Amino acid sequence: MKKSSLEVNIAGINLKNPVMTASGTFGSGREYGEFVDLNKLGAVVVKGVSPTPWKGNPTPRVAETHGGMLNSVGLQNPGVDAFIKNDIPFLRQYDTKIIVNVVGKTIEEYCQVAERLATEDIDMLELNISCPNVKEGGVAFGTDRNKVEEVTKAVKKYAKQPLIVKLSPNVTDIAEMAKAAVEGGADALSLINTLTGMAIDIHRKRPVLANVIGGLSGPAIKPIALRMVYQVAQAVDVPIIGMGGIMTGEDAIEFMLAGATGIAVGTGNFINPMATVEIIEYMEKYLTDHNIEDINEIINGLII
Repeated sequence: MKKSSLEVNIAGINLKNPVMTASGTFGSGREYGEFVDLNKLGAVVVKGVSPTPWKGNPTPRVAETHGGMLNSVGLQNPGVDAFIKNDIPFLRQYDTKIIVNVVGKTIEEYCQVAERLATEDIDMLELNISCPNVKEGGVAFGTDRNKVEEVTKAVKKYAKQPLIVKLSPNVTDIAEMAKAAVEGGADALSLINTLTGMAIDIHRKRPVLANVIGGLSGPAIKPIALRMVYQVAQAVDVPIIGMGGIMTGEDAIEFMLAGATGIAVGTGNFINPMATVEIIEYMEKYLTDHNIEDINEIINGLII
């Protein structure tokens, strides 16, 4: 039997395999270069990029929890100009796709980043709509159906690369948010971003995080993420990148059976820097063991 194909297509972009990094957990790839051959990855999704440098939140920013972790980093980054100067040339040394996570505190800021990146050598944009909308009292863009469509439509006007919209799970109906993003022009969707949570130090009687509330990620959220990917796959007809507690190859295959075309590894990188490569190797074995020639055959392949 010939070697099975892991190649997938997301919004017109061919990836050698479905495995990528989740934004905010891999930097621009430099930190993991000594552990992971970036050439093996389908794509590197870089940390959030804003129009100007963001300082992020006060420390402590990270807390371990049962089955996961909380973070309140606050999207610290040096801004789009520094990203273009330093990170794109670094990543272009490797045979992998570059997906840039775009952040902003207003619709105008999102559009500024998309416009600045329009002529740059990158492959896709990922619109992070879990950012607080400063003009609307800090409520995240991604928790309001109308805002989801509005910000997607606005950024789509400036985006020259395919636009992925990253959905927040902190909503009543994830399928409605997915439909709103697609109606706004999203070429693909990624989900889920972190769930809001907190941790308390009972001896100090204080929140563990300086920002009190943070984003929960890791294995604890996987069943929720899996359910949401499944629901969105039934509701819209665009490619989905699934994420949320993917630690192993088995986890990744579950997400693809639920409807994901690609998968992103986040918290798993902190525990095992080789997680992405090991997942790719498992996928190859899984296809061989099940006599499947093309990984696309398992997408949305759940038997109910």
